[in-house]
Amino acid sequence: MNTTFARILYSGFLLFTVYHIFIAHDIMTAASNLGIALIFDPFDQAVTWNNRPMWQRAWLIVHLIVMFSLFGYAIFQS
Repeated sequence: MNTTFARILYSGFLLFTVYHIFIAHDIMTAASNLGIALIFDPFDQAVTWNNRPMWQRAWLIVHLIVMFSLFGYAIFQS
């Protein structure tokens, strides 16, 4: 997949996440959008995990932690 196209989709799903958290107040949908955003890796997908810079790996790991935190919050809130 083209990196520019993936970044656009990644950014779009991040914006959907922000919308669902702050405007629609739907945490489960926000967590789902955040998980879908991870499908569209915003960095060069041809580079393997071990060859990526540390900041890219940290970004993706923090993204994953935030997503699981939102899912946990949504599940235990209800």
